[in-house]
Amino acid sequence: MTAVPTAVPTSHEEELDRARRLEAAWGSPHGLVGALRTVDHKAIGRRYVLTALTFFAIGGVLATLMRLQLRQPGAHVLSAEQYNQIFTMHGSTMMFLFAVPVMEGMMIYLVPLLVGTRNVAFPRLNAFGYFIYVLGGIFFYVAFLLHAGPDVGWFAYTPLSLSRFSPGKGPDVWAQLITFTELSALVVAVEIVVTIARQRTVGMTPQRMPIFVWASLVTAVMIIFAMPAIMLSSSMLIMDRLVNTHFFDVAQGGSALLWQHLFWFFGHPEVYIIFIPAMGMVSEIVETFSGRPIVGRPAVIASLAATGTLGFGLWVHHMFATTVPPVGGSFFTATSILISIPTGVQIFCWIATLWTGRPRVTVPLLFVAAFIVVFVIGGLSGVMIASVPLDLQLHDTFFIVAHFHYVLIGGGVLPLFGGLYYWIPKATGRLLSERAGRWHFWLWLIGFNVVFFPMHFLGLAGMPRRVYTYQPDTGWGPLNLLASSGVLLVIAGAVVFVVALLRSRTHGAAAGDDPWRAPSLEWGTSSPPPSYNYLDLPTVRSAVPRWTAHADQPVIAGVRDDVREVLVTRFADAQPDHRARLAGPSIWPFVLAITTTVGFIWSIFDPWGVPIGLILCAPPLIAWFWPWTRERDPRRAPLASEAAA
Repeated sequence: MTAVPTAVPTSHEEELDRARRLEAAWGSPHGLVGALRTVDHKAIGRRYVLTALTFFAIGGVLATLMRLQLRQPGAHVLSAEQYNQIFTMHGSTMMFLFAVPVMEGMMIYLVPLLVGTRNVAFPRLNAFGYFIYVLGGIFFYVAFLLHAGPDVGWFAYTPLSLSRFSPGKGPDVWAQLITFTELSALVVAVEIVVTIARQRTVGMTPQRMPIFVWASLVTAVMIIFAMPAIMLSSSMLIMDRLVNTHFFDVAQGGSALLWQHLFWFFGHPEVYIIFIPAMGMVSEIVETFSGRPIVGRPAVIASLAATGTLGFGLWVHHMFATTVPPVGGSFFTATSILISIPTGVQIFCWIATLWTGRPRVTVPLLFVAAFIVVFVIGGLSGVMIASVPLDLQLHDTFFIVAHFHYVLIGGGVLPLFGGLYYWIPKATGRLLSERAGRWHFWLWLIGFNVVFFPMHFLGLAGMPRRVYTYQPDTGWGPLNLLASSGVLLVIAGAVVFVVALLRSRTHGAAAGDDPWRAPSLEWGTSSPPPSYNYLDLPTVRSAVPRWTAHADQPVIAGVRDDVREVLVTRFADAQPDHRARLAGPSIWPFVLAITTTVGFIWSIFDPWGVPIGLILCAPPLIAWFWPWTRERDPRRAPLASEAAA
């Protein structure tokens, strides 16, 4: 039987019976082993977000130590070696263990709900991706605590990171962290692309996809094209250090600049990988709290795609101080300026939506407003340093530190907080305190600007970045003290958020299914959603389906309730194509993650770790795909001409 829209009503008893069958098919096992076996996208998405926020807090502690060291000239909180290591750990944590994974977690949790399906396309692969990510982070910090952490910066420039100048295992640990996190990111990207392309519900054509789904698709495609570059370069670095290849060793005919090209070909798109999902969150929040469809929807979608495309043509603007030919420098200058236009288009669309709607000022919308202000400041300073002559003066000064944090925190973290206040009620069924949220907002907005705005002036005054101390006669002390004092406000805001999050579990007001009167599909199911997401798979008639739904809105029939079955639709018109069965809970993704971790870690001490790791991975891979139950066979359900009521 094929799956088709139907409007046949059902009784309450029939709905309860269907819910029991769906829960039996889609529910997760209980207990610790059950938690390791689950393939529910909502559980894995929550784990990504909570783990990434934990690493964010750890990275914040490291940043606080750096600010304590720099609060005054000649401070002795950290030695030069400790500062270099903590600087490296902070940057690597924020970029590889927080910023990208937290956005991946939001995509994993929300995309299936937003497109009206019951799970991501490859559930076991999804679980494997999370385990690889968290094991990589644990390995990174265990090495740090054992005094084997990296001290070569989060960018690990060669020749500094080669064995001649960094003989310990720190750079190898850093390079293998890249392998862990980028493998996880590629796993998520493949799932998101396939889920969006083939599991959208009936009627959700590309023109009707939510903006956040479009942002997730653009991000996932960017990950697929960007991440292999950094995985390749980190593997080449390990080989240079371990088996004496000479990819980056200039004395042996290698090229140190090759590292920078490979790294920044990934590194600059990564900035957009972080804040394109954030811009998708902003669009969803603005649409909901303005009470009207977003103005210029096609322009917003085109801007996301343009940003993702242009993001691959900017990487050399990180290398203007190297031997870049003038013609090449001009090209990358032009591209670096041009990429600000799509973001400007989106900002004007958001403002027009709020201007022509009836805005409700809530905590999520406050964070959106802060995002626009802070991100515009970071974007304008980015246009400034896109000019080669000015960049040569400001390169490697604290002006770049200020710009970098205005773009990443303004463009990523502030929208993320808005998204958390917006979607946590859906995930937990409880509203976060509006009062606590406003305290969090003001403490963070003021504290962030107190910390980072003075760094513009420190850079203009000539203070270089990546230094652990400075002399009193430089005159940098007062502004550094001001910047360090702002950390107290940021910490206070973070504490308020954590307390509000914990209190909402027991004292938060019940959210209901749709506390915001939102237009997208995820608010049409219970809060928190059941394991199967939707009792009846919805259909879509517009880009704001909940605002345009009718009482007789058809739902999908013909998808079985007693097995893990999803509807597969055609990409162009979102019409039914066939039904597919998804894999159920399994311990083997976790086991495979363990054996992969053993191989990765072993390989930084002995080249034999690579073949031995492959051998260790073979048994769990075989067990993963072995047809233990009938649920795995067939993978694709047959089509028939009749429809089920």
